[in-house]
Formats: sequence, C-alpha cells, structure tokens
Amino acid sequence: MCSQVSFSFNTMMQCSLARGGQQSLFPGRRMSAEIPFRRIDYNTREIGVQRSFLEGSRVVLRPQVQRIISNPKGSLICASLITSSQIASTAFTWGTVVVLPFYALMVLVPKSTLTRRVMDSNIPFAALAILYGYLLYLSWTPSTLNVIFATKYLLPELPGMAKMFANEKTMASAWIHLLVVDLYAARQVFLDGLKSNVETRHSVTLCLLSCPIGILTHVITKLMMKIANGSH
Repeated sequence: MCSQVSFSFNTMMQCSLARGGQQSLFPGRRMSAEIPFRRIDYNTREIGVQRSFLEGSRVVLRPQVQRIISNPKGSLICASLITSSQIASTAFTWGTVVVLPFYALMVLVPKSTLTRRVMDSNIPFAALAILYGYLLYLSWTPSTLNVIFATKYLLPELPGMAKMFANEKTMASAWIHLLVVDLYAARQVFLDGLKSNVETRHSVTLCLLSCPIGILTHVITKLMMKIANGSH
C-alpha cells in the first residue's frame, strides 16, 4: 500500500508539473496566481485520501480562494496610454479634414460674400491653435528642451529632432502646426489677390500642398500681372 501511495504521489506531481499548474501537495501552503491587473490569493488544503483497488490511494487537494486584489494603477496607466494615442490619431485625421472646406471656398467660389466673410474670421485659427496647444502639452517631456537646444549654441540637431518626431503625439502636434500655418498663408494670399485683383486659385491650392511654393507662385503671378497691365 505504501508503494502505491508513493507511486500515486509521484504520478500526480509529474502530471501537475506537465500541466504547468501551481498546486501544492502540502496542506496550509499559501499560493498566488497573477493575471493582468489582478492577483488571486488562495490557500490549498487537504480534503482527504481516496482509496481505489485499481488506482491505489491519492490525496485530493482543493484551492480556497481568499480575495482578489485589483491593481487600479496599472489599469489607469494602460488606459492613459491608449487615450493619448487615440487623441493624437483623431486630431491628425480631423485636423486634416477641417481645413479642406476653407480651401474649397477660396478655390471654387473666391468672389462669394460667404467666402470673404469666412476667411475674414479668426475663429478657425483660434480653434486649431487650441488643439495644437493641447497636443503639445501631451507630447511634452522633461527632455524636450534638451533635444531642442542640444548644442552649446542652443541650436537643435537633426538626429535629436528626428528622434523626437518619432513620437505619435509629437508628430500629430507638428502636423496641426503645419495645417494652421498653411491655412493662414493661403488666407493671406487669397485676401491679397482680392485686393490686387489677381488670380489666386492656383496659389491657394499650392499653399495646401506646399506653402512656400504657393507663396512664391503668388508673388510671381502678381509680378506678371503688373507687367502685363503696364504694357497696356
């Protein structure tokens, strides 16, 4: 009988190890299991010895769950990271979509009273500036100033800036920054064209795609129109 009990104990331990379980064969031993953001503590105790003519004797163990300890801090950190990433992605997409109607008005109906009234307003720029400020706040880290003023002459370096813009939140804030600057430049080109009676639709379109090229195109267009009017 003793050999049967020893064999049953050895067999049960091997099966338990093969299954990767955390059972204990000693009564009163405290055990714990880790799951994401929770830890389950439980005790195991011996229920009794079951005897069988064919299988021999074996000890039956049953875990006693005592309490579940939550880890809210880990959950909050994960939720915060997910929220910041979602905000950056949403701001990137909607910031791009929001500026398109203003370009459409300046290109499709430049002489309309509605277009002039909308482009005279500063509300769109203020709203985009607030969004940019919020994204800048999310992406700011203690090492940001060290990256910007990396040299002894307080000048940024390209490797450091490339590393900084690898962050999604930083990239989203930079994209909103470009959208605001491009739209403001396009508005200035549009209003100057109305004042000078110069065609600006091509220049406004180029401001959307590449702001410096759009500004240069407007300067060249004004010069060509001045030369053409002077020759007549």
